[in-house]
Amino acid sequence: MINLVISFLLAYLIGSIPTSFIFAKILKKTDIREHGSGNVGATNVFRVVGKVPAILVLFLDIFKGFFAVYFLSDFFFNNAIGLGVGFEAFRILLGLFVIGGHVWSVFLKFKGGKGVATTAGVLLVLAPKILLASLLVWIAVFIALRIVSAASIAAAVFLPVFAVLFRQSIYLVLFCVLICIAGTYKHKANIKRLLRGEEKKLF
Repeated sequence: MINLVISFLLAYLIGSIPTSFIFAKILKKTDIREHGSGNVGATNVFRVVGKVPAILVLFLDIFKGFFAVYFLSDFFFNNAIGLGVGFEAFRILLGLFVIGGHVWSVFLKFKGGKGVATTAGVLLVLAPKILLASLLVWIAVFIALRIVSAASIAAAVFLPVFAVLFRQSIYLVLFCVLICIAGTYKHKANIKRLLRGEEKKLF
């Protein structure tokens, strides 16, 4: 039981690493939360710090999700078997904790990014087909509107749809429903700006 708790704590702490905040501090000596959209994510790094740092932040945030679910699950799963937790359910729980860490980072007073990139890293392990399908939705919406938030919201909304269409387990469907709700909620300010026609395009 202790090792299981440790695995969830580690996943949360990995997710909590504020990569965009760190890059902005090192490269611009500034608090990214005070510039651009104020969001702690790759898109705001793109606007405030630059293209290359934004790409690095994006891949590091994706890797956080991948690392927590892929490596921690293999290392700690033998301790979860005795509690009646299946391998998929254990990985999904790790995914929730690492995403939760990114969204509510302990290092930023329990505030953080929107979790899109970290969710992608989690889905890369849990359900690559859902990730690919959602990525295609993201790309299509972004090409049409050039607005990252609109593309991210659309991708989040389609997550549970694809989970059902691809006949995933009930655990994965519930995971996608939770991510859809949380992701949409985190974009509430963006949704208001979209409705007012005030949301900025990336290019």
